Amino acid sequence: MKSSDSWSTATRIFLGFRSESYCEIEVSEGWHGDEGQTGSSLEMHCSSIPPLNPVLPTPPPRLPHTDQCPGPLRVGWAGLRKELTPLPTPLLPSGCKSASDSSKLQQKRRGSQRVQEEQRSPAGFPCPTAESIPELRRRTAILPTVTLASAGEALGDGVSAARPAARQSRSAADAERHTDAQVSISDVDTVREGHESELLRNLAEEFPLEQGFTIVFHGRRSNLDLVANSVQEAQTWMHGLQLLVGFVTNMDQQERLDQWLSDWFQRGDKNQDGRMSFGEVQRLLHLMNVEMDQEHAFQLFQTADTSQSGTLEGEEFVEFYKSLTQRPEVQELFEKFSSDGQKLTLLEFVDFLQEEQKEGERASDLALELIDRYEPSESGKLRHVLSLDGFLGYLCSKDGDIFNPTCHSLYQDMTQPLNHYYINSSHNTYLVGDQLCGQSSVEGYIRALKRGCRCVEVDIWDGPSGEPIVYHGHTLTSRIPFKDVVAAIGQYAFQTSDYPVILSLENHCSWEQQEIIVRHLTEILGDQLLMTAVDGQPPTQLPSPEDLRRKILVKGKKLMLEEEEEEPEAELEAEQEAKLDLEAQLESEPQELSPRSEDKKKKPKAILCPALSALVVYLKAVTFYSFTHSREHYHFYETSSFSETKAKSLIKEAGDEFVQHNTWQLSRVYPSGLRTDSSNYNPQEFWNAGCQMVAMNMQTAGLEMDLCDGLFRQNAGCGYVLKPDFLRDAQSSFHPERPISPFKAQTLIIQVISGQQLPKVDNTKEQSIVDPLVRVEIFGVRPDITRQETSYVENNGFNPYWGQTLCFRILVPELALLRFVVKDYDWKSRNDFIGQYTLPWSCMQQGYRHIHLLSKDGLSLHPASIFVHICTQEVLEEAES
Repeated sequence: MKSSDSWSTATRIFLGFRSESYCEIEVSEGWHGDEGQTGSSLEMHCSSIPPLNPVLPTPPPRLPHTDQCPGPLRVGWAGLRKELTPLPTPLLPSGCKSASDSSKLQQKRRGSQRVQEEQRSPAGFPCPTAESIPELRRRTAILPTVTLASAGEALGDGVSAARPAARQSRSAADAERHTDAQVSISDVDTVREGHESELLRNLAEEFPLEQGFTIVFHGRRSNLDLVANSVQEAQTWMHGLQLLVGFVTNMDQQERLDQWLSDWFQRGDKNQDGRMSFGEVQRLLHLMNVEMDQEHAFQLFQTADTSQSGTLEGEEFVEFYKSLTQRPEVQELFEKFSSDGQKLTLLEFVDFLQEEQKEGERASDLALELIDRYEPSESGKLRHVLSLDGFLGYLCSKDGDIFNPTCHSLYQDMTQPLNHYYINSSHNTYLVGDQLCGQSSVEGYIRALKRGCRCVEVDIWDGPSGEPIVYHGHTLTSRIPFKDVVAAIGQYAFQTSDYPVILSLENHCSWEQQEIIVRHLTEILGDQLLMTAVDGQPPTQLPSPEDLRRKILVKGKKLMLEEEEEEPEAELEAEQEAKLDLEAQLESEPQELSPRSEDKKKKPKAILCPALSALVVYLKAVTFYSFTHSREHYHFYETSSFSETKAKSLIKEAGDEFVQHNTWQLSRVYPSGLRTDSSNYNPQEFWNAGCQMVAMNMQTAGLEMDLCDGLFRQNAGCGYVLKPDFLRDAQSSFHPERPISPFKAQTLIIQVISGQQLPKVDNTKEQSIVDPLVRVEIFGVRPDITRQETSYVENNGFNPYWGQTLCFRILVPELALLRFVVKDYDWKSRNDFIGQYTLPWSCMQQGYRHIHLLSKDGLSLHPASIFVHICTQEVLEEAES
């Protein structure tokens, strides 16, 4: 460093592609006092390492052969800039002194992401084999894992390496201190070419787009944009990463567990000598959330140490792991149905499937299928018997999951009118942050569509150079070109689902730019855009999702004789909520943040362009006045939007009329303008009234999005879920606030038995072990909303046992969602979240089931799970509210 008014750090990434070489990426970050600016750069160097002769279940992926390893890369973080204009110098050569102001945000992001990343180590069941244990230091040679070695940040494993404050120099000794943080390739969703990146497109003058590519992560994490020295090097990197991602994606259960266990072996082997001493084993137990008496742990250690070397290697470590993962509750269940305690005969397994799993008449055929699928021994398969390992394999599989495998497929009737379905919907889809100053990005549309969203919102305003832009009007949110949004929708609309996508247009443009909107929609979307009625005939009802396969529909205003134009959502909401002075004040605040608002009153209301009006075929937006007015003046192809406040009021005052309204017309509900932080409402109360498009801020994780993901997890995740029949009947008398179910109420009995491999809440604290409890929450009609929880198990996140029974009475099970939440008990503050899983009542399987937990972001925490027994019974008396 040249002065004490500067600091810098270096982060290295090792990417192992082949057994004979690895690539090292170095990220440099710093603050430079002379210019008062921060900077970041990234370089790659390649080296050779000797072959390590690894043993893998299947051969590792290999990069295509090249004479030279890929050259230096430079990096820019998408999502950190607010405007479309390029950052000052976002992509820098190594050693550059200044850059954008993003480095501090990058540091904070990397620190916060690490907990999530380490919780997502891939795994599976049943137990691994000794042959799968890694040899010394073979991770960088063959495992699909990225290792970060940071010299300026405390990243875990109990080693503190403090980052110096700004304007302080770093000593050579400090620079040598670093720890390893692991980012699995399983965190990577895909790799995109440079021209698909907003950030790289904006910097196209600095380098060819063909030299760039983007690493896209699962969930809501920001993308990583990279630039190589040449097009060939970029292609080599992209192809290699795609091979690795494909390799991890296609791992079977055994391979995933082998990978997961090898990760733990590497973390436990602190001195990296290829064997584990008892001290390292004790440390590993704490890392794995196990609190064990030292004497008992030493006894297990000695039992596994068959070589009597005082350390564990290979097969010895496997045996030690098996001793930790004994499932006495499963063995007890197995012996209950097994006559000899060694195996389940075909008849015994059929009895289990009928009596406990409630499989009914199909149990005999199913038993044969399951034995063939999960029995590890060939002799057992031939004799049609199931061993304890096979029984455990079944219970931990998708067949033993609480979510009925049938509901994962497209099992519902898709030929009914659109208004008979719940439709997965997004609010202000372009935003990936808050509603006032957040970033607008086409990534919001890509993420929403890939998670099954079928209704996206586009707020369009006049932009510079005659090009319409998309942003949250009268706020400081950034702008993106409308044509980029349309291009992203056209590319990703049907990657997850073939069923129709609805574009909810909020048009604020002049006549001239409306014509540009029409041109972009028709030219970019082409045949995907629905421009005429399905059969070419005047419709008598809305078409079905099946009729509209791979079609994009425009929802918006439409010119008609004596039309009463619908007000924009912001104005409509302000009118509906004017009685609340505080809310009205907050609603108007965003308009004061932009110079545009000064001219708002001066500009006349824009006239709708006929060409844009013609694109609205089935979903004409109209203002809602009353249910009576809608019945007398509106048609089935017209749709109204309601703020959450207005919708709640209507449900309370005339819930039965709202239900009837939604049997023949589409309704869209959107969050209040007060939710400037992009928080969400509870969508369940609007689904109870039959509202089809309940729009969510999909960029915000939490309980509300868990419910949304839970409902739309069924029916192949296609984004359409058929409503219960009493919400599709035009003569229905159902009232969501005073429900009387057409069927009998149900009693739900849940025995929470045990948990397996629960992740740590705070990975930076080695000695911290969770005290888990399980909470079961019911969401549905108001009388059904309730929750119960178990007591907590002290200091055991590895294999906690509860053995407690919870009982619920459900009045309208057809509308019920179940949410299982595991929390870390804390007597001093709020219990910390560990994992959750949410599913509809109709998709729940009875019997002994595993519930595989998800993170706050909805990502798998495999192998973390809880083991439960589910039983439902009809209530004898007639269901009443």
